[in-house]
Amino acid sequence: MNLNKLLDKEFETKSLAEILDAPPSALEGLTPKHDEILAGFKIKTIRDLGNWKYAKSAAALVALADAEE
Repeated sequence: MNLNKLLDKEFETKSLAEILDAPPSALEGLTPKHDEILAGFKIKTIRDLGNWKYAKSAAALVALADAEE
């Protein structure tokens, strides 16, 4: 699976487990400053971000809107 467009160059060759345990700044477009802000919400890894109830709620709403007539 090619995740290169989602990740900073340094994480492109990592396993999914390593990516999920990486800080959010491993995602393309996020910086260490974002890590600091997200840490205030107890989000320290990409796994934490993906499991954050507010991110899940937002993703569900987007999926529902896409399916709405």
